Amino acid sequence: MKISLCTLGCRVNQSESSVLEGSLKKHGATIVALTENPDVCIINTCTVTQKSDYTSRQLIRRATRTGARVIVTGCYSQLAREGVLSLSGEITVVDNKDKLDIVGMITDVSAPLTYHDHTQTRPYLKVQDGCNYRCTYCSVPLARGKSVSIPIDDLVERVMQISATKHEVVLTGIHLGTYGHDLPGGKRTINDLLRALLDRTDIHRIRLSSLEINEIDDETLRIMQDKRICRNLHIPLQSGSDKILKLMQRNYGSAAYKRRIMGVADRLGDIGLGTDIITGFPEEGIHEFQETLELVTEMPFTYLHVFPFSSRPGTAASSMKNRPSPAETKRRTDLLLDLGQTKKRHYMTGQIGVTQEIIVEGHTSAGSSVGTSSNYLKISVSASDLPRGTIADVRPFRLKKDSLEGVLIKSS
Repeated sequence: MKISLCTLGCRVNQSESSVLEGSLKKHGATIVALTENPDVCIINTCTVTQKSDYTSRQLIRRATRTGARVIVTGCYSQLAREGVLSLSGEITVVDNKDKLDIVGMITDVSAPLTYHDHTQTRPYLKVQDGCNYRCTYCSVPLARGKSVSIPIDDLVERVMQISATKHEVVLTGIHLGTYGHDLPGGKRTINDLLRALLDRTDIHRIRLSSLEINEIDDETLRIMQDKRICRNLHIPLQSGSDKILKLMQRNYGSAAYKRRIMGVADRLGDIGLGTDIITGFPEEGIHEFQETLELVTEMPFTYLHVFPFSSRPGTAASSMKNRPSPAETKRRTDLLLDLGQTKKRHYMTGQIGVTQEIIVEGHTSAGSSVGTSSNYLKISVSASDLPRGTIADVRPFRLKKDSLEGVLIKSS
């Protein structure tokens, strides 16, 4: 059976699709592109922005034109079920909570799922789903429900399986920092999970996908001193204005955020620090944006993800007034993107001459191998014979566009 599996959106979606793919392949399925006459198309959708909704609909329409059986799941179809079904009478919509049951729907076999057959060299592993918070701009909690954590013993087993063929695992969740709070037998935390993975598995590198500023405590920073934990944290800011943060229902202020980020940088040295920022939120005037711009300028961020505000149905922000014009929102977005590029290049320049360990992820047409370092830098080396997944020590010697070019020291 030929199956096309198309995935949009976040790392949790990517992780879930990897489980679907590995499990279906175990039952004899062949994974193909939409253009290769599939028997079944699975579309794993996203609804984080209006553009995500549009892209999801376009992909569903393309799938229906193949003549294959079409199964749609993910956050967009969770919140717009009737709209998805109206695209074609032959579509099956599967709830997020039942997503992994798609394997049994297709194969008619009830068997354990496969969590270790990943095409990525640095696979994503979902450890938590859902969110108990209600940021006013976000519809994902409506689509994913309350926070649910996967037991530590199950995750240890999955990471042990992954480590047989992979050297890094990326821990991901809808709200990763609330991991364990719902588990029976007393509150657990992301720190407990990290300690268990360090003590009970031999995975070479563990990367955290995203944590909120209030979820990084001294114990987290102590654990991150272990060289097996990647020197990289992504800590969403969203706005540098206390007024806007309050409207967003974020549970921190700009001063507290700044203090904690500076503490992280002080404890962990030249760690790669990323953040998310939303521009054009309702009530964001010139003053509020300037507060954001000034705060981000002061922060030791090494890269920025900047998104213009996208109104989501069912959220509190969708009914808020006084949004900046599209042109002004674009101007603000561009300013922050330019600042992000400046910060990224400054950070990369500071890494020239510093030996980095990369995991090779691919190769260029020019014959170089390209990999990702612990501190989340892309580094290429002139060595086309390094297989994907190889661990290599490299020494960057120059900046090349958005990445570094280095010389190979050793590989294993």
